[in-house]
Amino acid sequence: MAAKKILMLVGDFVEDYEVMVPYQILLMAGHQVDAVCPDRKAGESVATAVHDFEGQQTYSEKRGHNFTLTADFDRIRAEEYDALVIPGGRAPEYIRLDQRVLDIVRHFHDKNKPIASICHGLLVLSAAGALRGKGCTGYPAVRPDLEQAGATWRNANETVSNAVVDGNLVTAPAWPAHPEWMRSFLEVLGTRIEP
Repeated sequence: MAAKKILMLVGDFVEDYEVMVPYQILLMAGHQVDAVCPDRKAGESVATAVHDFEGQQTYSEKRGHNFTLTADFDRIRAEEYDALVIPGGRAPEYIRLDQRVLDIVRHFHDKNKPIASICHGLLVLSAAGALRGKGCTGYPAVRPDLEQAGATWRNANETVSNAVVDGNLVTAPAWPAHPEWMRSFLEVLGTRIEP
């Protein structure tokens, strides 16, 4: 298996587990991951938020860690990457307003390159017009946005631990889905993990 070059789009208050865990899993599998944020450079950091499920009608939110960026946003060229990862949290709410982010997402969508997105990260795909005709899942509160964007909502087992694969797109509702989400994304990437 050849190592892939993967781009990860993040921003302040990206969900802590949804950026840290996939980043580490993809590195462990031998891939290069460049984590970038609009208007930030390698070595700078973004703040993370921890979303938890504590019995209320929606998740709670607490300050997480600092996540260090590994590449300069202004220097990346989407065509040099094999795949894209968009974590959830608060970051998707504002990075989707950046035309450069939308252009990057459209490149991956138009070239049918692997894309993994989780939770609120699908808001970025929605804003880029990359969900029309695709089956996907995300955090339940984003379902109306996804359906308005032309996606078909799929939530096979009605839990937050499942993932949905539709061609090059791998989506999941929230961080409890990491095992299935990352396993499915690695399969789409052609990565084999031997037991």
